[in-house]
Amino acid sequence: MDFRLFILALLLLLQAFAEASSNSTGVASFLENTNGGSKKVDLKNKDFQLQKINCKYECSRRCSKASKRKRCKRACKSCCHRCHCVPPGTYGNKDLCPCYASLKTHGNKPKCP
Repeated sequence: MDFRLFILALLLLLQAFAEASSNSTGVASFLENTNGGSKKVDLKNKDFQLQKINCKYECSRRCSKASKRKRCKRACKSCCHRCHCVPPGTYGNKDLCPCYASLKTHGNKPKCP
């Protein structure tokens, strides 16, 4: 019984050590592929957090006045999942969501509605 307790305590100690070391020296950045290039984002910055948003709702709102809603929603959801952001309103305001505005199609046209 004492041996099992010792092993359990050792495992908990190792897990705590692993979590502490991963927070201080873990992956410092990741690459976000945008427009064929890459953008480096610092994960150690405490202000940076990806907010979970309801892409289905936000894109329905964004595309509510579009003449081709199905196409608009499909493109919007793709952009929303990649950028975690959808500009307010039904048109324009892309300056409030730079990632959304920077995505382009293969023909170098804006991808996101």
